[in-house]
Amino acid sequence: MADPAPLEIREALESDVPAIRDIFMSVYGADYPYRNFYDPGWLKRSVFTDDILMLVAADSDSGAVLGTASVVFDIGAHSDLLGEFGRLAVHTDARGRGVGRHLMAARVQYVQERLHVGVVENRCVHPYSQRISHRHGFVPVGFLPMKHAFRRRESVALFARHFGNGLRLRNNHPRIVPEASDLAHVALDACGVPFDAVVVDDGSAYPGGADLAVESLTAEGLPSLLRIERGRVRAREVFGPMRLQYGFFKLAARHASYLLARQRRPDGGLGPIAGAIGWIHDDIDRAVKVFELIVRDEHAVRLLFDELLRRCRADWGIAYVEVDVSAHAPRMQRTLVQLGFRPAAYIPAGVFAEVERLDVVRMVNLLVPLDLGEVKLTPQARVVADLVTRSFETWQVLPRIAEAVDRIGLFDDLDEEQVRRVAATCGVAEFDAGQPLFHAGDPPDRMLLPLEGEVEIQVQGRPIGIVGAGEAVGELSLLIGAPHSATAVARGPLVAATLSRAQLDTLTRQRPDIGQAVFRNLACGLAAKLRRADAKL
Repeated sequence: MADPAPLEIREALESDVPAIRDIFMSVYGADYPYRNFYDPGWLKRSVFTDDILMLVAADSDSGAVLGTASVVFDIGAHSDLLGEFGRLAVHTDARGRGVGRHLMAARVQYVQERLHVGVVENRCVHPYSQRISHRHGFVPVGFLPMKHAFRRRESVALFARHFGNGLRLRNNHPRIVPEASDLAHVALDACGVPFDAVVVDDGSAYPGGADLAVESLTAEGLPSLLRIERGRVRAREVFGPMRLQYGFFKLAARHASYLLARQRRPDGGLGPIAGAIGWIHDDIDRAVKVFELIVRDEHAVRLLFDELLRRCRADWGIAYVEVDVSAHAPRMQRTLVQLGFRPAAYIPAGVFAEVERLDVVRMVNLLVPLDLGEVKLTPQARVVADLVTRSFETWQVLPRIAEAVDRIGLFDDLDEEQVRRVAATCGVAEFDAGQPLFHAGDPPDRMLLPLEGEVEIQVQGRPIGIVGAGEAVGELSLLIGAPHSATAVARGPLVAATLSRAQLDTLTRQRPDIGQAVFRNLACGLAAKLRRADAKL
């Protein structure tokens, strides 16, 4: 259907500022949390700065501004050639005229010579912006749960598109942890890149327990920190929109801060800098983005992240923490997974490092309970969102599994890292009293590990045994691939960890050390149940 009247798409002028403000007011109302869009001074600076391209769509007949959209070029370092296709808003009186579609097409045309990678954070309260992104060659590569604070916390679907030499300069064969593998598969395939990642699961993470002191960066400490090159220039593992060399006052103006880790001297004083971490604090979103990690002593890595997360929880009331990690840095990825971060996006060729582009794993730590509410997604975005959501759901039930570790035979003789790996693979299911876990003859799709409550085993309706917390249910059928020979029923309210055959196979393939211990523990558990059954005969 043709548009009711032709549109003129052009770069915004200073005279457009009042109209741009009115558009955001009409779309979001007076309580829009991002007050910059209601600030004429900020909008005027945005029109003139080279860091932002701001476009407007105007009615060709009347000249009225009907919509606006922007591209932000400083979400990465300028050498990253990365840009975010930012707020696209269409006045409520101009809906149905294809304004958003035309603005997106114009943005692509304006910036394709200036970028290697473009990303879009699409809202999930409706699918409209996602559909516009699809039409213009953007594909879903991530789902950022509860990232922004509107009337409630909202999630965004992250889309990406590559331009020019973006993919030609990509460094292939990234090294990623298993938790990022499925997401990398989907994102690389969507971007037209064959999956070439090497999945690394050796349990290696940066060590903890360092005897280092942590303090905030001051202007006086900046020169000493700038002298440290390792981690800042070479073999970078963390990326973001700021750099230490921007200078103390520019960092402060962007709400950027650093924590330093210093060695302790024998006399109790503080010695050289062992490392530093830089982040941006967003008061509106109650969010923190880590943008730089500088390392001289590897023992500082975990300490700095631990201290930053402690302050996020205890001092600042942060809900969402985000960090972009090199897909070639599995040790950093493993460290963050152990600290509660989960892979939420995979951006092929997401950053520029020296002479090549590196894939990026965007990792997120939710410091509030997962509560997505209703999200509306296109089918392609739904696939990515489901992968990410399952990962967060599993992580948030780990404490319940951890409380029962000492009672679960499956975890016998596993060290702390191995227990975390098995627990992270498990799901959790809840059952009401009298609810069947499975029936005789059902396929052996999973086994269950009661955490709270008991399970009654029945054959032809007759009880033959009770399985309590710490034992496995359905493991024999799972192991031999035969249908269940008995029915399992919850005796009362039941909470159980679940482990499917596919999950067990994947875990065993990736970690033979864990697989050997798990199968040995399952065999011991079966033997114990058989001895109990024989004693009753």
